[in-house]
Amino acid sequence: MLYCVEMDVVLPHGIDPEYVAKLKADEKARAQDLQREGRWVHLWRVAGRYANVSIFDVESHDALHDILSSLPLFPFMTIRVTPLARHPSAIA
Repeated sequence: MLYCVEMDVVLPHGIDPEYVAKLKADEKARAQDLQREGRWVHLWRVAGRYANVSIFDVESHDALHDILSSLPLFPFMTIRVTPLARHPSAIA
């Protein structure tokens, strides 16, 4: 199943910069692992915001929830999920 996932990150003011650096490194490693596994199919930065738009290919809603909640930055994210279906006019 394909999902379009929009993630916005808001870190609290005054958060420890060393903690933030570790979170970002852990987040990058997790995202790259999921991409290598083929579950995080596309990842785009949203220009001008600490946000991304991504496409996930996973077997179920529950699998997507498990992936998203495993992300190190998850506690600081607002996430919007849109399930996708093939368009009848698509040639690919």
